[in-house]
Amino acid sequence: STGCNYVMSLPRFLVQIVVVGGQVVARAFAQALRQEFRSGNVAARQRASETGQKAAGVKTAAANSLSGMTLQEAKQILNVEMLDKDAISKKFDHLFKVNEKAQGGSYYLQSKVYRAKERLDMEVKTDDLKDDRTEHSTQSSDT
Repeated sequence: STGCNYVMSLPRFLVQIVVVGGQVVARAFAQALRQEFRSGNVAARQRASETGQKAAGVKTAAANSLSGMTLQEAKQILNVEMLDKDAISKKFDHLFKVNEKAQGGSYYLQSKVYRAKERLDMEVKTDDLKDDRTEHSTQSSDT
């Protein structure tokens, strides 16, 4: 009779072990994830402080992370100096057509050109928003 109770409680005991083990693993994973987020934020702030920027540096780091390339890389790929929408568009159109697979181009280079334009467009959009805010605050102070 005692042996029978032991056998009956064994599956219950195993389930408890699995549940507790799962909880331990879940807590460790959650802690590792939080630590990774913290270290990522610290690294972004550190890069921003090294370049002499604060909030703008964090935003730039986020944009770099999103697009997969820095602003400098994007400018080099499209061979532009200033963030001029027309110049960016012209360079993009030319380089995108030149690198078409049908013309013996490279899909890899074409994707780099596309990502560079995407990154520069993000920067232009950010600059436009800054200009709009500046104009709005100037108009508000004039009235």
